[in-house]
Amino acid sequence: MDTPLREPTFLILTALAGEPLHGYAIIGEVTTLSQGRLSLRPGTLYGALDRLVDAGMVEVHRVEVVDGRLRRYYRLSPAGDTTLSEETDRLRRNVEAATARLRDRSRSPRAVPRTVGGVA
Repeated sequence: MDTPLREPTFLILTALAGEPLHGYAIIGEVTTLSQGRLSLRPGTLYGALDRLVDAGMVEVHRVEVVDGRLRRYYRLSPAGDTTLSEETDRLRRNVEAATARLRDRSRSPRAVPRTVGGVA
């Protein structure tokens, strides 16, 4: 799987880092983790889960029958754990670099823009 991860993929892997979850629980976790900014539709989620399973990052943990319907629980695979850890480290380094730049900028006097032309 390519890195950097898209935000929905990152949040799906993050949701599964805690414990195995079924699809609608993953949707709820992603909404919570994104503080409501991202709300996955079932078709989008299951397409992403299929790709993550194919990539070896997510595994089917178990299958239950609930109200006559199959409910699959997914978990993070060792490869998914590694990818999520690496992506988390990459994002952390980016945040640290941006934070340092913003902190340095706020400490130094701002350059005054030069006017074009002469003074009247």
